[in-house]
Amino acid sequence: MSSDTAQPRQYLPRGEDFLLLSPSWQAYAYRNVDRIFATRAIARGEAAFPLARGPEIAPDYQLGGALHGVEDYIHRTNVAGLLVLQGDTIRLERYGLGLEEQLRWSSMSMIKSLTSTLVGAALKDGAIASLDDPVSRYLPALAGSAYDAVSVRTLITMSSGVDWNEDYTDRTSHVNRYSKSLGDKVAGGVLALMRSVRGLHPPGHRFNYNTGDTYVLGALLSAATGQTLADYMSRKIWSRFGMEFDAFYTLESEGGQEIGGSRAGMALRDFGRFGLFLLGGGVIAGEPILPEGWLDAAGSRVFALDPATNSYGADGYGYSWWIDPDGAMVASGFAGQTLYVNRRENVVIVTLSCHPQPPFAASYGMDFKAERFAFKRAVLDQL
Repeated sequence: MSSDTAQPRQYLPRGEDFLLLSPSWQAYAYRNVDRIFATRAIARGEAAFPLARGPEIAPDYQLGGALHGVEDYIHRTNVAGLLVLQGDTIRLERYGLGLEEQLRWSSMSMIKSLTSTLVGAALKDGAIASLDDPVSRYLPALAGSAYDAVSVRTLITMSSGVDWNEDYTDRTSHVNRYSKSLGDKVAGGVLALMRSVRGLHPPGHRFNYNTGDTYVLGALLSAATGQTLADYMSRKIWSRFGMEFDAFYTLESEGGQEIGGSRAGMALRDFGRFGLFLLGGGVIAGEPILPEGWLDAAGSRVFALDPATNSYGADGYGYSWWIDPDGAMVASGFAGQTLYVNRRENVVIVTLSCHPQPPFAASYGMDFKAERFAFKRAVLDQL
Protein backbone atom coordinates (compact mmCIF):
# COMPACT_ATOMS: atom_id res chain seq x y z
CA MET A 1 0.00 0.00 0.00
CA SER A 2 1.32 3.45 -0.88
CA SER A 3 2.55 5.55 2.04
CA ASP A 4 0.44 8.41 0.77
CA THR A 5 -2.84 6.49 0.78
CA ALA A 6 -5.75 8.81 1.51
CA GLN A 7 -6.73 8.72 5.17
CA PRO A 8 -9.30 10.75 7.14
CA ARG A 9 -7.69 13.73 8.81
CA GLN A 10 -8.95 16.85 10.54
CA TYR A 11 -7.82 20.27 9.43
CA LEU A 12 -6.29 22.51 12.08
CA PRO A 13 -5.72 26.24 11.53
CA ARG A 14 -2.11 27.40 11.38
CA GLY A 15 -0.73 28.64 14.67
CA GLU A 16 0.44 31.88 13.10
CA ASP A 17 -3.19 32.66 12.18
CA PHE A 18 -4.52 32.15 15.72
CA LEU A 19 -5.21 35.85 16.34
CA LEU A 20 -6.65 36.42 12.87
CA LEU A 21 -9.25 33.67 12.57
CA SER A 22 -12.69 34.11 11.06
CA PRO A 23 -15.74 33.55 13.30
CA SER A 24 -16.19 30.16 11.61
CA TRP A 25 -12.87 28.92 12.99
CA GLN A 26 -12.55 30.69 16.33
CA ALA A 27 -14.57 28.26 18.46
CA TYR A 28 -12.90 25.21 16.92
CA ALA A 29 -9.41 26.60 17.43
CA TYR A 30 -10.02 27.91 20.95
CA ARG A 31 -11.06 24.48 22.23
CA ASN A 32 -8.25 22.69 20.35
CA VAL A 33 -5.23 24.78 21.38
CA ASP A 34 -3.38 21.67 22.51
CA ARG A 35 -3.63 20.22 18.99
CA ILE A 36 -2.27 23.39 17.35
CA PHE A 37 0.56 24.29 19.74
CA ALA A 38 3.01 22.40 21.94
CA THR A 39 1.74 22.22 25.54
CA ARG A 40 2.66 21.02 29.03
CA ALA A 41 0.10 19.72 31.51
CA ILE A 42 -0.78 21.48 34.76
CA ALA A 43 -1.67 18.45 36.86
CA ARG A 44 -4.76 18.38 39.04
CA GLY A 45 -4.81 16.75 42.47
CA GLU A 46 -6.65 13.70 43.74
CA ALA A 47 -9.91 15.42 44.63
CA ALA A 48 -11.77 18.40 43.20
CA PHE A 49 -12.82 21.32 45.38
CA PRO A 50 -16.59 20.80 45.72
CA LEU A 51 -18.78 23.52 44.28
CA ALA A 52 -22.32 23.64 45.61
CA ARG A 53 -25.26 24.32 43.31
CA GLY A 54 -27.67 26.97 44.49
CA PRO A 55 -30.84 28.47 43.04
CA GLU A 56 -30.25 29.51 39.43
CA ILE A 57 -30.34 33.20 38.67
CA ALA A 58 -31.97 34.61 35.54
CA PRO A 59 -30.56 38.13 35.12
CA ASP A 60 -32.26 40.42 32.61
CA TYR A 61 -30.51 43.55 31.35
CA GLN A 62 -31.67 46.64 29.49
CA LEU A 63 -29.70 47.76 26.45
CA GLY A 64 -30.64 49.62 23.30
CA GLY A 65 -34.21 50.07 24.45
CA ALA A 66 -34.78 46.32 24.78
CA LEU A 67 -34.78 43.78 27.61
CA HIS A 68 -32.37 40.85 27.20
CA GLY A 69 -31.99 37.63 29.17
CA VAL A 70 -29.22 35.06 29.66
CA GLU A 71 -29.84 33.29 26.34
CA ASP A 72 -29.85 36.64 24.54
CA TYR A 73 -26.50 37.51 26.12
CA ILE A 74 -25.00 34.19 25.05
CA HIS A 75 -26.27 34.59 21.48
CA ARG A 76 -25.51 38.29 21.07
CA THR A 77 -21.93 38.08 22.38
CA ASN A 78 -20.91 34.63 21.07
CA VAL A 79 -20.47 33.07 24.51
CA ALA A 80 -19.05 29.54 24.72
CA GLY A 81 -18.96 29.27 28.51
CA LEU A 82 -20.59 31.27 31.30
CA LEU A 83 -20.19 30.66 35.02
CA VAL A 84 -21.38 32.70 38.01
CA LEU A 85 -20.13 31.79 41.49
CA GLN A 86 -21.42 33.34 44.68
CA GLY A 87 -18.72 32.16 47.05
CA ASP A 88 -18.36 28.44 46.41
CA THR A 89 -21.90 28.11 45.05
CA ILE A 90 -22.72 27.92 41.35
CA ARG A 91 -25.63 30.22 40.51
CA LEU A 92 -25.39 29.97 36.69
CA GLU A 93 -23.51 27.68 34.29
CA ARG A 94 -23.93 27.58 30.52
CA TYR A 95 -22.08 26.07 27.52
CA GLY A 96 -22.25 26.73 23.78
CA LEU A 97 -20.24 26.76 20.55
CA GLY A 98 -19.08 23.18 21.08
CA LEU A 99 -17.61 23.75 24.54
CA GLU A 100 -18.36 21.02 27.11
CA GLU A 101 -17.72 20.73 30.83
CA GLN A 102 -14.48 18.76 30.51
CA LEU A 103 -13.02 20.62 27.51
CA ARG A 104 -10.22 23.15 27.98
CA TRP A 105 -10.78 26.53 26.31
CA SER A 106 -8.04 28.96 25.42
CA SER A 107 -7.41 31.43 28.22
CA MET A 108 -5.87 33.87 25.76
CA SER A 109 -4.37 36.61 27.94
CA MET A 110 -6.34 35.69 31.06
CA ILE A 111 -3.37 33.49 31.91
CA LYS A 112 -1.25 36.65 32.39
CA SER A 113 -3.12 37.31 35.63
CA LEU A 114 -2.78 33.70 36.80
CA THR A 115 0.94 33.66 35.98
CA SER A 116 1.47 36.94 37.85
CA THR A 117 -0.15 35.33 40.90
CA LEU A 118 2.71 32.82 40.86
CA VAL A 119 5.12 35.73 41.28
CA GLY A 120 3.50 36.27 44.66
CA ALA A 121 3.96 32.59 45.48
CA ALA A 122 7.63 32.76 44.44
CA LEU A 123 8.14 35.80 46.66
CA LYS A 124 6.51 33.95 49.55
CA ASP A 125 8.82 30.97 48.88
CA GLY A 126 11.90 33.20 48.67
CA ALA A 127 12.64 32.10 45.09
CA ILE A 128 12.30 35.74 44.02
CA ALA A 129 13.99 38.04 46.52
CA SER A 130 12.28 41.31 45.57
CA LEU A 131 9.96 42.76 42.94
CA ASP A 132 12.64 45.37 42.37
CA ASP A 133 15.23 42.81 41.27
CA PRO A 134 16.38 43.25 37.65
CA VAL A 135 15.21 40.68 35.11
CA SER A 136 18.80 39.79 34.23
CA ARG A 137 19.41 38.55 37.81
CA TYR A 138 17.24 35.56 36.92
CA LEU A 139 17.58 35.54 33.12
CA PRO A 140 21.24 36.21 32.23
CA ALA A 141 20.33 35.62 28.56
CA LEU A 142 18.63 39.03 28.58
CA ALA A 143 21.65 40.88 29.97
CA GLY A 144 22.62 43.65 27.58
CA SER A 145 19.14 43.85 26.03
CA ALA A 146 16.43 46.42 26.76
CA TYR A 147 15.17 44.06 29.47
CA ASP A 148 18.45 44.41 31.40
CA ALA A 149 17.09 47.62 32.96
CA VAL A 150 13.63 46.17 33.63
CA SER A 151 12.57 44.97 37.10
CA VAL A 152 10.13 42.20 38.02
CA ARG A 153 7.73 44.91 39.19
CA THR A 154 7.72 46.70 35.84
CA LEU A 155 7.14 43.38 34.07
CA ILE A 156 3.98 42.59 36.03
CA THR A 157 2.64 46.12 35.60
CA MET A 158 3.22 46.28 31.81
CA SER A 159 5.59 49.21 32.17
CA SER A 160 8.84 47.72 30.91
CA GLY A 161 9.30 50.69 28.57
CA VAL A 162 10.25 48.52 25.59
CA ASP A 163 9.03 49.31 22.09
CA TRP A 164 6.54 46.45 21.67
CA ASN A 165 3.76 46.44 19.03
CA GLU A 166 0.62 44.54 20.11
CA ASP A 167 -1.37 45.19 16.90
CA TYR A 168 -3.19 41.92 16.12
CA THR A 169 -4.15 43.02 12.61
CA ASP A 170 -0.54 43.79 11.55
CA ARG A 171 1.21 40.63 10.33
CA THR A 172 4.60 42.21 11.03
CA SER A 173 3.83 43.35 14.60
CA HIS A 174 5.77 41.91 17.50
CA VAL A 175 2.73 40.02 18.75
CA ASN A 176 2.17 38.32 15.39
CA ARG A 177 5.88 37.51 15.01
CA TYR A 178 5.61 35.97 18.47
CA SER A 179 2.50 34.07 17.36
CA LYS A 180 4.25 32.75 14.24
CA SER A 181 7.22 31.58 16.32
CA LEU A 182 4.82 29.65 18.55
CA GLY A 183 3.02 28.17 15.58
CA ASP A 184 6.33 27.10 14.02
CA LYS A 185 7.50 25.78 17.43
CA VAL A 186 10.89 27.47 17.14
CA ALA A 187 13.07 26.63 20.14
CA GLY A 188 14.39 29.88 21.64
CA GLY A 189 12.47 31.91 19.07
CA VAL A 190 10.47 34.04 21.48
CA LEU A 191 13.43 34.81 23.72
CA ALA A 192 15.40 35.88 20.63
CA LEU A 193 12.51 38.17 19.71
CA MET A 194 12.51 39.65 23.22
CA ARG A 195 16.26 40.30 23.04
CA SER A 196 15.73 42.23 19.81
CA VAL A 197 13.12 44.65 21.17
CA ARG A 198 14.61 48.08 21.81
CA GLY A 199 14.00 50.29 24.84
CA LEU A 200 11.67 53.23 24.25
CA HIS A 201 10.88 54.73 27.69
CA PRO A 202 12.41 54.46 31.17
CA PRO A 203 10.88 51.40 32.90
CA GLY A 204 8.05 51.95 35.35
CA HIS A 205 6.59 55.18 33.99
CA ARG A 206 4.25 54.28 31.12
CA PHE A 207 1.70 51.51 30.72
CA ASN A 208 2.01 49.66 27.40
CA TYR A 209 0.20 46.36 27.03
CA ASN A 210 2.84 43.81 26.06
CA THR A 211 2.35 40.05 25.76
CA GLY A 212 6.12 39.71 25.46
CA ASP A 213 6.55 41.08 29.00
CA THR A 214 4.62 38.12 30.37
CA TYR A 215 6.66 35.66 28.34
CA VAL A 216 9.74 37.09 30.03
CA LEU A 217 7.92 36.89 33.39
CA GLY A 218 7.13 33.20 32.88
CA ALA A 219 10.70 32.40 31.89
CA LEU A 220 11.92 34.34 34.92
CA LEU A 221 9.62 32.32 37.20
CA SER A 222 10.94 29.05 35.78
CA ALA A 223 14.54 30.16 36.29
CA ALA A 224 13.91 31.47 39.81
CA THR A 225 12.01 28.42 41.06
CA GLY A 226 14.01 25.80 39.16
CA GLN A 227 10.73 24.28 37.96
CA THR A 228 8.68 24.39 34.81
CA LEU A 229 5.91 26.96 35.02
CA ALA A 230 3.30 24.20 34.66
CA ASP A 231 4.79 22.20 37.54
CA TYR A 232 5.02 25.26 39.77
CA MET A 233 1.39 26.19 39.05
CA SER A 234 0.37 22.61 39.82
CA ARG A 235 2.41 22.37 43.02
CA LYS A 236 1.40 25.74 44.46
CA ILE A 237 -2.25 26.06 43.40
CA TRP A 238 -3.76 23.69 40.83
CA SER A 239 -3.36 20.35 42.61
CA ARG A 240 -3.64 21.72 46.14
CA PHE A 241 -6.74 23.86 45.72
CA GLY A 242 -8.56 21.02 44.01
CA MET A 243 -9.04 21.84 40.34
CA GLU A 244 -11.31 19.37 38.58
CA PHE A 245 -9.34 18.85 35.37
CA ASP A 246 -5.75 18.97 34.22
CA ALA A 247 -5.00 22.25 32.48
CA PHE A 248 -2.06 23.17 30.24
CA TYR A 249 0.35 25.94 29.41
CA THR A 250 1.24 26.47 25.76
CA LEU A 251 4.95 26.07 25.01
CA GLU A 252 7.23 28.01 22.70
CA SER A 253 8.41 24.70 21.19
CA GLU A 254 8.16 20.97 21.86
CA GLY A 255 9.46 20.48 25.41
CA GLY A 256 10.34 24.19 25.64
CA GLN A 257 9.52 27.16 27.83
CA GLU A 258 5.89 27.84 28.77
CA ILE A 259 4.18 30.92 27.40
CA GLY A 260 3.27 32.79 30.56
CA GLY A 261 0.97 35.29 28.90
CA SER A 262 -1.37 33.57 26.43
CA ARG A 263 -3.14 30.46 25.15
CA ALA A 264 -3.22 28.26 28.22
CA GLY A 265 -6.13 25.81 28.30
CA MET A 266 -8.50 25.36 31.23
CA ALA A 267 -12.03 24.11 31.88
CA LEU A 268 -14.75 26.62 32.73
CA ARG A 269 -15.31 25.58 36.34
CA ASP A 270 -11.56 25.57 37.03
CA PHE A 271 -11.27 29.18 35.89
CA GLY A 272 -13.99 29.77 38.47
CA ARG A 273 -12.10 27.86 41.15
CA PHE A 274 -9.04 30.03 40.56
CA GLY A 275 -11.25 33.04 41.22
CA LEU A 276 -12.51 31.30 44.36
CA PHE A 277 -8.90 30.80 45.49
CA LEU A 278 -8.51 34.59 45.29
CA LEU A 279 -11.82 35.25 47.05
CA GLY A 280 -10.40 33.20 49.91
CA GLY A 281 -7.32 35.41 50.12
CA GLY A 282 -4.96 32.97 48.41
CA VAL A 283 -5.08 30.51 51.33
CA ILE A 284 -5.18 26.71 50.91
CA ALA A 285 -5.90 24.44 53.87
CA GLY A 286 -5.02 27.26 56.23
CA GLU A 287 -1.68 28.03 54.54
CA PRO A 288 -1.18 31.42 52.87
CA ILE A 289 0.25 30.83 49.37
CA LEU A 290 0.78 34.54 48.72
CA PRO A 291 2.56 37.24 50.74
CA GLU A 292 0.50 39.34 53.13
CA GLY A 293 -1.14 42.19 51.23
CA TRP A 294 -0.38 40.71 47.81
CA LEU A 295 -3.96 40.67 46.54
CA ASP A 296 -4.62 44.22 47.69
CA ALA A 297 -1.52 45.36 45.79
CA ALA A 298 -2.28 43.20 42.74
CA GLY A 299 -5.82 44.56 42.57
CA SER A 300 -4.90 48.22 43.01
CA ARG A 301 -4.68 50.76 40.20
CA VAL A 302 -0.92 50.99 39.66
CA PHE A 303 -1.84 52.76 36.43
CA ALA A 304 -5.10 54.63 35.85
CA LEU A 305 -6.55 53.97 32.39
CA ASP A 306 -9.17 55.43 30.12
CA PRO A 307 -11.79 52.63 29.75
CA ALA A 308 -12.14 53.54 26.06
CA THR A 309 -8.54 52.47 25.38
CA ASN A 310 -8.90 48.77 26.26
CA SER A 311 -11.24 46.04 25.10
CA TYR A 312 -12.57 45.27 28.58
CA GLY A 313 -13.39 48.81 29.66
CA ALA A 314 -11.06 48.78 32.70
CA ASP A 315 -10.10 52.02 34.40
CA GLY A 316 -6.88 50.70 35.90
CA TYR A 317 -4.14 48.06 35.76
CA GLY A 318 -2.45 46.31 38.67
CA TYR A 319 -0.16 43.29 38.85
CA SER A 320 -1.23 41.94 35.44
CA TRP A 321 -4.86 42.36 36.51
CA TRP A 322 -7.21 44.81 34.85
CA ILE A 323 -9.31 46.79 37.33
CA ASP A 324 -13.03 47.11 36.71
CA PRO A 325 -14.54 50.54 37.44
CA ASP A 326 -16.35 48.84 40.35
CA GLY A 327 -12.98 47.83 41.85
CA ALA A 328 -13.05 44.13 40.91
CA MET A 329 -9.95 42.36 39.59
CA VAL A 330 -10.34 41.09 36.02
CA ALA A 331 -8.25 38.69 33.98
CA SER A 332 -9.08 39.62 30.40
CA GLY A 333 -8.16 37.88 27.18
CA PHE A 334 -8.44 38.28 23.43
CA ALA A 335 -11.89 37.80 21.83
CA GLY A 336 -13.87 38.16 25.05
CA GLN A 337 -12.34 35.89 27.69
CA THR A 338 -12.84 37.28 31.21
CA LEU A 339 -12.40 36.15 34.81
CA TYR A 340 -14.09 38.75 37.02
CA VAL A 341 -13.21 38.49 40.73
CA ASN A 342 -15.17 40.79 43.02
CA ARG A 343 -13.73 40.23 46.49
CA ARG A 344 -16.06 42.77 48.09
CA GLU A 345 -19.20 41.09 46.79
CA ASN A 346 -17.80 37.52 47.02
CA VAL A 347 -18.65 36.93 43.34
CA VAL A 348 -16.76 35.35 40.43
CA ILE A 349 -17.98 35.57 36.81
CA VAL A 350 -16.21 33.63 34.06
CA THR A 351 -17.02 34.30 30.42
CA LEU A 352 -15.45 32.38 27.52
CA SER A 353 -16.29 33.86 24.15
CA CYS A 354 -15.61 34.22 20.43
CA HIS A 355 -15.88 37.92 19.76
CA PRO A 356 -15.36 38.46 16.02
CA GLN A 357 -12.14 40.28 15.11
CA PRO A 358 -11.28 42.63 12.21
CA PRO A 359 -12.26 42.61 9.45
CA PHE A 360 -15.26 40.47 10.49
CA ALA A 361 -16.22 42.58 13.53
CA ALA A 362 -17.30 45.53 11.37
CA SER A 363 -20.23 43.59 9.94
CA TYR A 364 -21.26 42.21 13.32
CA GLY A 365 -22.22 45.56 14.85
CA MET A 366 -22.24 44.60 18.53
CA ASP A 367 -20.99 46.76 21.42
CA PHE A 368 -19.41 44.00 23.48
CA LYS A 369 -18.32 46.30 26.30
CA ALA A 370 -21.84 47.64 26.77
CA GLU A 371 -23.30 44.12 26.72
CA ARG A 372 -20.74 42.86 29.24
CA PHE A 373 -21.25 45.68 31.73
CA ALA A 374 -25.05 45.61 31.46
CA PHE A 375 -25.09 41.84 32.04
CA LYS A 376 -22.61 42.11 34.93
CA ARG A 377 -24.76 44.72 36.66
CA ALA A 378 -27.82 42.50 36.24
CA VAL A 379 -25.95 39.54 37.76
CA LEU A 380 -24.80 41.54 40.77
CA ASP A 381 -28.31 42.95 41.26
CA GLN A 382 -29.79 39.44 41.30
CA LEU A 383 -27.23 38.17 43.78
